[in-house]
Amino acid sequence: MTINAASSSGLLRRLVERNLITAVAAENIHDESIRKKTPIVSLLVEKSILPALTIAEAAAEDFGIPLLDLNSFDTEAIPIELIDEKLMTRHHVLVLFRHGDRLHVAVSDPSSLSALNEFKFKTGLNTHPVLVEENKLSLFIDKVLTAQAGKALFNMDDASLEDIELGSEEESPAAATASDAEDAPVVRFVNKILIDAINGGVSDIHFEPFEKMYRIRYRRDGVLYEAAQPPLALAPRITARLKVVSQLDIAERRVPQDGHFKMALSKKRSLDFRINTCPTIAGEKVVIRILDPSSAHIGIEKLGYEEKQRQLFLDAIQRPQGMVLVTGPTGSGKTVSLYTALGILNTEEVNISTIEDPVEINVPGINQVNINLKAGLDFASALRAFLRQDPDIIMVGEIRDLETAEIAIKASQTGHMVLSTLHTNGTTETLTRLMNMGVPAFNVATSVNLIVAQRLARRLCPQCKILEDVPEKSLMQMGFTEAEIAAGIKIFGPLIAGCSQCHSGYTGRVGLYEVLPISSAIGHMIMEGGSSLDILEVALKEGLQTLRRSGLNRVRDGVTSLEELNRVTKD
Repeated sequence: MTINAASSSGLLRRLVERNLITAVAAENIHDESIRKKTPIVSLLVEKSILPALTIAEAAAEDFGIPLLDLNSFDTEAIPIELIDEKLMTRHHVLVLFRHGDRLHVAVSDPSSLSALNEFKFKTGLNTHPVLVEENKLSLFIDKVLTAQAGKALFNMDDASLEDIELGSEEESPAAATASDAEDAPVVRFVNKILIDAINGGVSDIHFEPFEKMYRIRYRRDGVLYEAAQPPLALAPRITARLKVVSQLDIAERRVPQDGHFKMALSKKRSLDFRINTCPTIAGEKVVIRILDPSSAHIGIEKLGYEEKQRQLFLDAIQRPQGMVLVTGPTGSGKTVSLYTALGILNTEEVNISTIEDPVEINVPGINQVNINLKAGLDFASALRAFLRQDPDIIMVGEIRDLETAEIAIKASQTGHMVLSTLHTNGTTETLTRLMNMGVPAFNVATSVNLIVAQRLARRLCPQCKILEDVPEKSLMQMGFTEAEIAAGIKIFGPLIAGCSQCHSGYTGRVGLYEVLPISSAIGHMIMEGGSSLDILEVALKEGLQTLRRSGLNRVRDGVTSLEELNRVTKD
């Protein structure tokens, strides 16, 4: 079978000939690719027309190009000197390795030869394509470019620290330059604190003045630790510098202030920082949250859901209406979970609107609104506006009061999918919390599709974790079953001193989840006024895996420690 439009794309033609897609679908993809200037393979995967692996396997066979699973490839083997950010992003390719005068380049669309020709011209090497899956290629390109930006920051010398660009979009360049010139040592110090935080995977930075000392602490993997103790006399100057780049009122020290600023890592990549100042008896404390946009695109498979939990979550967010609630304490990863769901749902065919306080991650294709209480824009008023904006999916940053809850539930009952968060300890407590706020039990039972309670536990460093000797009696008390103990369960713990790859024996975090679908039995229990314990009893009979059990599974698998499990979950 031949088609006119697709004849210019060998890949599309091959897919049609293999009956993997229809000629009409190929025509539409070809036209959209030209109109949007988006690669054909990206559109095929993005629109779920074909799985990335199916495309790669078909293309590899038809074009006679070797197929590689990028998950098995070590990025350390990539020749750093041959990385060209412009070529990689423009052509959507990845340099893999060099062998003599041969350069192997990963591609997801073998019918595009312009990229190979440009690499050959630039490097003088014979370029050879290696076929990979589109979704993995996108992740690896981001990973490599991010690592390169990080290495550039890590290797900065003191002289370069003054050249880092900090500021908000509204900032006056002249004012910033004047401030920098007046206090260059403080500028360098603040920039170094920020760079060290980025390189160390820090989520928050605390600048804390006390009567006789000034302390700076980093929060890494959910735990605070001291990073520096600059002279107390520097406290006002450091605070002033942070206020200048965030466009806050330097003279106002009596009330809290909120702001934000950006750090340019490269011409195409920058990081956002959210800042809050709060007056204390010893001076102004400043806390900075580092907002990494890449956290919204990590993929649901990396969040830590077990297979059954992941499927329940995916089924719930794909329903045409209803409510999905994510609950947990501050810093438990609720925002990342919601944005992961939005990333799955974010297609051209749906209208997505979010209201947050504040917007933490900017996502193209989603209408995002910031709370502005001074102007009268709160969650409830924004929700009312959304309902007149022809929405399909609505995300509410947090349900804080009855008015917001009632509007959100009304939206979920009138053909909209609503995603939101609450601050409760578990799934069943969320149901009773809504009813205690004043939401009628019938509305709760008929509108809520799924509740997810989550925590983040630190991952044991795979390089230096150590085997611990825990008595069987203690394991039983922790919650392990006799069958697990009889099978010879191994418990690992952290090497406190850590190694070059970790911090105190831990590196990164893993999600622990309790996923509760609202079944008919649970719905009846809600309408009968059952307590959270009554609802929990029914849920356990239906197979609910509690947060504690999820954590025990991670300990059993050697992912985290008993100490960390006890820190983030209750018995």
